Amino acid sequence: MVGLDRREFVTRAAIGLAASAAAPGLAWAAGADPVLADVIANGPRAPADKARDVWRHPEASLLFWGLKPGMTVIDVDPGSGWWTDILAPYLARTGGHYIATGADLTNPKVSDEARKGRAAFEAKYIGQPKLYGDVTLVSFGRASGPLAPLGSVDLVLISREVHNFAQVDGFTEKAFGDFHAALKPRGVMAIEDHRAPDGADPKKGDGYISEAYVVEKAKGAGFVLAARSEINANPKDTKDYPFGVWTLPPTRRSAPGGQPADPAFDHAKYDAIGESDRMTLKFEKA
Repeated sequence: MVGLDRREFVTRAAIGLAASAAAPGLAWAAGADPVLADVIANGPRAPADKARDVWRHPEASLLFWGLKPGMTVIDVDPGSGWWTDILAPYLARTGGHYIATGADLTNPKVSDEARKGRAAFEAKYIGQPKLYGDVTLVSFGRASGPLAPLGSVDLVLISREVHNFAQVDGFTEKAFGDFHAALKPRGVMAIEDHRAPDGADPKKGDGYISEAYVVEKAKGAGFVLAARSEINANPKDTKDYPFGVWTLPPTRRSAPGGQPADPAFDHAKYDAIGESDRMTLKFEKA
């Protein structure tokens, strides 16, 4: 471990474990996916997104979840495309298919902000097959229909979204049911989210959600917990901040949501914590 700090060592070890699971007998250093590694290092990613790799561990996380060439992957509510800029080029280069969920435009209650977000995503990613492949955008919401043909998807990625699902009665169950229907037998539901202590109120609204809640809802939808990882753990995260998890980087909120930023707010101690402590869970369709 000479020359490696703890975070780098954990990340490399996680990559090795994931690679070993996929190809027993191969040394972890030789087992990583070279196309994935190249996309992460040299793909169409913003410098600010790359800077977050030290906290988000994209290669180790995706190998842990079992990403492989040629897969069909659903990325749930990808926002500005942090994962899209990795997954879409990777799948384009390996013969796979990237599907993103967006605002359900058939729902008259969908906000203007959500509509604008979907339009911005379409403008960036749709119609650039050489770079991103044949990107598909499907509606997803409280009343949306199937996300894909039944049993056609290899992996569904839900990154930092379950805490939002939990704010609406019944929506976690509906969402997990949609994912289960879309996945092939033994297909993977990959979850990363800000981790609350078990027993925490899922509707607290601070951006955190407990592993116990996620596991309970996943099992209720017909999934089995295949593995959990500490790839994205952060023991410095005390989870008791004035503006919830959004007090931490990268959001660095300094005032309640919807209010102007406070220029006098001292970010130093929160920046020193880094990004949140996050669960990293792998479920399989039973």
